[in-house]
Amino acid sequence: MENQIIELLKSTNRPGIENLIAFMQKSDFFKAPASTRFHGCFEGGLAEHSMKVYEILKQKVKNSVINLNVPKESIIIIGILHDICKVNYYKVDYRNAKNALGVWEKVPYYTVEDTIPYGHGEKSVMMLCEYIKLTNEEKYSIRWHMGYTEPKELYATIGEAYKKYPLALLTHEADLEATYFFDI
Repeated sequence: MENQIIELLKSTNRPGIENLIAFMQKSDFFKAPASTRFHGCFEGGLAEHSMKVYEILKQKVKNSVINLNVPKESIIIIGILHDICKVNYYKVDYRNAKNALGVWEKVPYYTVEDTIPYGHGEKSVMMLCEYIKLTNEEKYSIRWHMGYTEPKELYATIGEAYKKYPLALLTHEADLEATYFFDI
């Protein structure tokens, strides 16, 4: 999957993409989980989830009830990189648990070590902008991909963002579908 993701990112021909790919390869992007307890809670879960969001988003844009005219490279960047904020975010720790025989043993689990406490979608946008220039549509789509799981005080803002950039709504839907239909 790593090679497939890298080839897709290279195909965008976005200035700075090679440096972003180098960062991803040095980080834990291809080994990190997508979460600590929920979707993709396994080694490589983040990369797998990211690919699934990309694949679903591509189909959603293709089959959209309105003509979105979204460039292919935007779908790649948004789908694959929407959760880049999770890079170097999880760490393995150990706790005691009983095994199948009822004997206590140390077992690994994922925990969070947030060294850049800047949020979620906004953190992904910030990190990406250090390497590549994003269009406004890409920024909004990545920033608001969590949709209505954001605090209720932001609901009006999210709604306005989705009206302005319908691709942002499709990104949220693709993320939900990848999470609940495939990553469990």
